[in-house]
Amino acid sequence: MLTWPTRELKPIGFKNGSATEKRWGNLFKINMPFRATIFDLDGTLLDTLDDIANAANRVLAVRGFPTHPNPNYRTFIGEGVVKLMLQALPQTHQDEATVQACVGAYVEEYERTWNAQTKPYAGVPEMLDALVVRGLKLAVLSNKPDHFTQRCVGELLAEWAFDMVLGASDKFPRKPNPASAAETAKRLGVPPAECLYVGDSGVDMQTARAADMCAVGALWGFRGKEELLTNGAQHLITKPSEVLELLNRDIPYT
Repeated sequence: MLTWPTRELKPIGFKNGSATEKRWGNLFKINMPFRATIFDLDGTLLDTLDDIANAANRVLAVRGFPTHPNPNYRTFIGEGVVKLMLQALPQTHQDEATVQACVGAYVEEYERTWNAQTKPYAGVPEMLDALVVRGLKLAVLSNKPDHFTQRCVGELLAEWAFDMVLGASDKFPRKPNPASAAETAKRLGVPPAECLYVGDSGVDMQTARAADMCAVGALWGFRGKEELLTNGAQHLITKPSEVLELLNRDIPYT
């Protein structure tokens, strides 16, 4: 079921019940014909949890560090490889040298086993088919290292011709900095306000809002409803097909 946040964010000075709201409130509902959809990758298009967790746990185990149940990695994923390993390591071993050594080992381990269990979420292929039929431009924007992002899309989502695929690199700061999202919209040739941004984390929602895109929270992913709302989700969807319900409809300003 598609839902809207229960709390509304107004522009500064736009007070509830004020004369300004009564005169101008209708301007904060727009009929926006979205022309592009930008997706996060991990936890949004692809269920990568077990392959990421297993690779990280092998790195930890070899070094004698405690491992984590795979579901715990839901909160570790989303802000890049360094943050992933920093959160996985014990607090007593989070010095830069140890973190960097584990990051290097993780990259090698994940390179070897990244597609053992990773697959598109149920409903994602059908959603992508429908978006293509409707003529929307499609993009992937991830904090996953760019070469892994390209490989995941190229091998597991090759059936769909994404107009742009961008992972983490030295070219842009990582999300939630909006620079990569803005560049994506620019290359797509679509104004940010006409882009849906679909992701499963607070980082994704912050990115979308900072880039002036419509922030759509995917509840089938790694994070939960409260994190998405707290970080600015304008819409929450429980299954991929609900993306289609957001096209060409009135979108409340939040």
